[in-house]
Amino acid sequence: MSSGTFKAAFQVLSRAVPQTGYNVPFVNFSDLTLHSKFQVKCMKKRSSRHRNLIKCPSMLQNQLRTHQFHWMDVCFCDYQTYSRPWLQTCKCQQAESASGITAGDENGSWFVNNVETSNSVSNAMSAQPIQEFQDVQQLKQEKEVLTSNGTNGTITDIFDTISLNSFEEEAWDLLRESVVYYCGSPIGTIAAKDPTISNVLNYDQVFIRDFIPSGIAFLLKGEYDIVRNFILYTLQLQSWEKTMDCHSPGQGLMPASFKVRTVPLDGDDSATEEVLDPDFGEAAIGRVAPVDSGLWWIILVRAYGKCSGDLSVQERVDVQTGIKMILRLCLADGFDMFPTLLVTDGSCMIDRRMGIHGHPLEIQALFYSALLCAREMLAPEDGSADLIRALNNRLIALSFHIREYYWIDMKKLNEIYRYKTEEYSYDAVNKFNIYPDQISPWLVEWMPNRGGYLIGNLQPAHMDFRFFSLGNLWSVVNSLATVEQSHAILDLIEAKWSDLVAEMPFKICYPALEGQEWQIITGSDPKNTPWSYHNAGSWPTLLWQLTVACIKMNRPHIAAKAVEIAERRISRDKWPEYYDTKRSRFIGKQSQLYQTWSIAGYLVAKMLLADPSRANILITEEDSELVNALISANPRGKRGRKNLKHTYIV
Repeated sequence: MSSGTFKAAFQVLSRAVPQTGYNVPFVNFSDLTLHSKFQVKCMKKRSSRHRNLIKCPSMLQNQLRTHQFHWMDVCFCDYQTYSRPWLQTCKCQQAESASGITAGDENGSWFVNNVETSNSVSNAMSAQPIQEFQDVQQLKQEKEVLTSNGTNGTITDIFDTISLNSFEEEAWDLLRESVVYYCGSPIGTIAAKDPTISNVLNYDQVFIRDFIPSGIAFLLKGEYDIVRNFILYTLQLQSWEKTMDCHSPGQGLMPASFKVRTVPLDGDDSATEEVLDPDFGEAAIGRVAPVDSGLWWIILVRAYGKCSGDLSVQERVDVQTGIKMILRLCLADGFDMFPTLLVTDGSCMIDRRMGIHGHPLEIQALFYSALLCAREMLAPEDGSADLIRALNNRLIALSFHIREYYWIDMKKLNEIYRYKTEEYSYDAVNKFNIYPDQISPWLVEWMPNRGGYLIGNLQPAHMDFRFFSLGNLWSVVNSLATVEQSHAILDLIEAKWSDLVAEMPFKICYPALEGQEWQIITGSDPKNTPWSYHNAGSWPTLLWQLTVACIKMNRPHIAAKAVEIAERRISRDKWPEYYDTKRSRFIGKQSQLYQTWSIAGYLVAKMLLADPSRANILITEEDSELVNALISANPRGKRGRKNLKHTYIV
């Protein structure tokens, strides 16, 4: 190595790699309004629209000699979506005197008594991202110079290590930026924090499904408080009332999301209080209640106990009651004859019309996982005996139903191709009257000789042959798929790598709905155009579920390869929500940047690959009792009318 090259390398390596940050939001200080009093009062009440408003549970007593200011009707004390030091904690603020405020220059210079120090910090942080971007660009250029000068592999390896570490550090910084605080305590993470977007819709709320990878990341990091708070506060938002109103949530339903709001205190216009305002779907696009929220919540409760060792949370009476209410809601009798859950379009991660109404695989996989987790956590008591019995019976029937009728590979495809229709008997082969003409030409060409997967949906005379990633990956994680089926799913992912991964993992489904089919099924949804968003777009958050599935089957190299592909672009692209086009070459046309679960999914994947044993907090192994029950039930055998009373139609 030449002396010039060595000096250049030394200069680069001696400089710390900066991290990407956020600009402090611009404030027009000419619009500031100062108030003399600020209090937080705590209580709990239910709104007139059957929504729980959980208010701050403690009276904060410290009053600081500072100020509260408003800008464009947004209270800056509503700090919950920021993690700046002066915005993190809930404080009662009182400004006894405020003088010397100026708004003279373009940077909004201002002084209020003894706050010069905080202002200098704010200005430094505002300028930091620009300088950091320039430093990173210079670092990349110097790396290219060193590589082109023929250096040995050592310098390149050091640069690669620095780059990978910087990705993770940046991701952690962004994840912590997204933390929401309630009364000074972390309670969750907002869906996205893109500083360039003014119309955020509901991306500034805490979604239960979105928080799961964030919660797992914090658990693996050893930061348990935010997960514990999330579990207990969302439990308070659960619908506890039986209702007959079609516009009200049923008993046991968990909200899709919630937001921490700062509202005027009753009877005192100069004071405010914090409330948790849940959304059960009545404000959502499409007005669909979330089926998956409660299922994910149960899975997270188990993961918290296994990771932290703190079983006191799952043993609490209110948590036990919450679990039972979710189970009773899912296990309630209805008109459906199948062990799968009957749900409508838009009730899960795919929250828009995409033709998944009926018995979508994603819900069935989460349902099965929640049943297993609940059975593990429920305290044995007389009042739970009937519920546990129903739970075990449903596990047996659901397991057989999915493994037998949702599974598709080349052998099963050929059987369907030769199906006879209009069969009437208890031992019919074509039990759902599937017409062979439903087999699409794309599937005939796409199905590999080795590998298979669980189809997306099954109803009378209808099989949705699309590959849905979350349902298949989670069926591996929770042992809903057999060992052979689990390996076959991973075999198919490897065989169809260019379709499911391409330039950014991971396709939410495959293939896309196109042409007239897209028009009819989605209603010509302009957001779900072919190869975009839920219509076969690529979602980086699925990395963590892919990683858990691969670790369980002792094939972590598949996930490692996918993570490596993601690292080539995801940070440079500002952590998008999803990617478009068949090969995932474009950032989604309506994709939010700095999407929290994209960030958290990457972090979870990295931490689990570094220590695969930690994936056990999410994995559920099939126990011998369930296997024996499946064998003894023998649902393949002929059944007469005399024993129909004690069997499930599977």
